[in-house]
Amino acid sequence: MLVWITLTHLPTAASTFVNQPFGFVSAAEGFIFLSALFTGRIYSRMAEHDGYRAMTWKLWARTLRLYGYHALLLAFVFLVAVPIASRGNRPGLHNLLDFYFFAGAKRAITEGFLLIYRPPLLDILPMYIIFLAFTSVALLLARKVGWKPILQAAFVVWLFAQFGFRSAEHNFMMRFIPTRIPLNEMGSFDLWAWQFLWIMGIWFGVRWGKGNLQVEAWAKRAVIPAAMIICAGYVLRHEISHGLQLGLAEFLFDKWHLGALRLVNFAAGATLLICAQSILKPLAIRPLVMMGQSSLQVFCMHLLFCFAGLTLLGNASMLSGWKQFGLLAQEPQPKVNLPLGPEQAGSPAARAAVA
Repeated sequence: MLVWITLTHLPTAASTFVNQPFGFVSAAEGFIFLSALFTGRIYSRMAEHDGYRAMTWKLWARTLRLYGYHALLLAFVFLVAVPIASRGNRPGLHNLLDFYFFAGAKRAITEGFLLIYRPPLLDILPMYIIFLAFTSVALLLARKVGWKPILQAAFVVWLFAQFGFRSAEHNFMMRFIPTRIPLNEMGSFDLWAWQFLWIMGIWFGVRWGKGNLQVEAWAKRAVIPAAMIICAGYVLRHEISHGLQLGLAEFLFDKWHLGALRLVNFAAGATLLICAQSILKPLAIRPLVMMGQSSLQVFCMHLLFCFAGLTLLGNASMLSGWKQFGLLAQEPQPKVNLPLGPEQAGSPAARAAVA
């Protein structure tokens, strides 16, 4: 997912080929779901081993750590990218920071660090931070009332999001909050919709941690319908790239509001991946494993390379061949010694690593 996100975001010819190549599913869904999956597994087991109070403190500590990384990225953008974009000869970089130049430095910086202003490329990490901040509440509620009402509430909120709840909520809140930030500057992702994917990931992770996730059996029963869905999504996506219009059905495939058929496409893709575990296992080469173990650092580094690519782009519509090659070749190499595979995700060593 990290490699996929990087190739999609970098301003190179590769982004054309990797942007949702398997139908209506992107790396963002996988990144958020997998983050929630391991969060649910690790922290639910931590709650059972160390108690819910200790688990809550660890979760908040991780949330603050994530916020610290985001704050560093914002500092880089405001101190380095903004002066470069202000010269006027790099429209790609300037367009990412339109609100900064429109609203002024004081307002943009303040609202950026409050996670209200979320520029393009810098909006998925704030979503992750916000979801993580409420995860301990979800785990505590699940302990008291069970997961069924939580999943039902998450689904209802997602359903409302499909019919414009985000816009209505924004208009309502702007009456009481002393800011007039446009909705499109608060990040592309609709948090009211994407919370459903996060909650589902947490639930799966908790069940996985308890050894109560018979996902292989589920996948085997659904493999044929899943393969049909993936093929249909691939063909439809291909036709859209050649001019097909979805019309009124477009909202069902919308990425930012996590349309219903995107969820179906994602579930089908996950089903096929689960069934193909033995085939895909050789892909777990050490560089990819190391990137997965340091996913937060790698994700932040990829954003720096994206800004570097936009700086190199200048006024051109595409980087030259050697610049594209140089940009794609620069992969971060995190030095990690702790193996954190699925079998270790609930171990004391893994809990220490998360802490």
